[in-house]
Amino acid sequence: MAKGEKGAADKTLDKKEGAKKEGAKKESAPAGPKVPPRLKEAYRDRVVPALMKEFGYKNPMQVPRLERIVLNVGMGEAIQNVKLLESAASELAVVSGQRPVVTRAKKAIANFKLRQGMPIGAKVTLRSDRMYEFLDRLVSLALPRIRDFRGVSPKAFDGRGNYTLGLKEQLIFPEIKYDSVASIHGMDITIVTTARTNDEGKALLSHMGMPFRT
Repeated sequence: MAKGEKGAADKTLDKKEGAKKEGAKKESAPAGPKVPPRLKEAYRDRVVPALMKEFGYKNPMQVPRLERIVLNVGMGEAIQNVKLLESAASELAVVSGQRPVVTRAKKAIANFKLRQGMPIGAKVTLRSDRMYEFLDRLVSLALPRIRDFRGVSPKAFDGRGNYTLGLKEQLIFPEIKYDSVASIHGMDITIVTTARTNDEGKALLSHMGMPFRT
């Protein structure tokens, strides 16, 4: 056998051995059944029937549902100290379970010493199971930790069933440890739904546990 052919044969054998080892690893550690988030199950089992009765929907596909949740942190201080933005992005990752995207200035503002393209914030877009898990933690754990909390405003809808909630500090999330916080900052949480009206959007979020003020 020629030297080049022998080398090619050895590489082929190495690839086959590697594939066998990977297959063995997968077989030795089978993944268990994935449990859907409890809020997702509640939507299917409890919220859908309730909304069908309330609004007279004839088909379950007409019932509004969550589409995505966007968490956005604006850090104007990052112009002077980039480490504050790095800390905020890390906290956002801890809260959401997903790596955030850095947002940058779209135009320059001389008075604020802001140049186009400078990093000024971070955001995360949650979908599917992570979206339901985050909303569950938000309404069950985070919001009740706000001092003198009496519910969220019912007037923050955009006319098409989407809701935006502004938080003053990130410390309401139990995942954030006070000792590791570089600075106190707020965030905006936008819940995008398939509802066509504010009333439908509010009813959807109410049935999913959002504590609106009365």
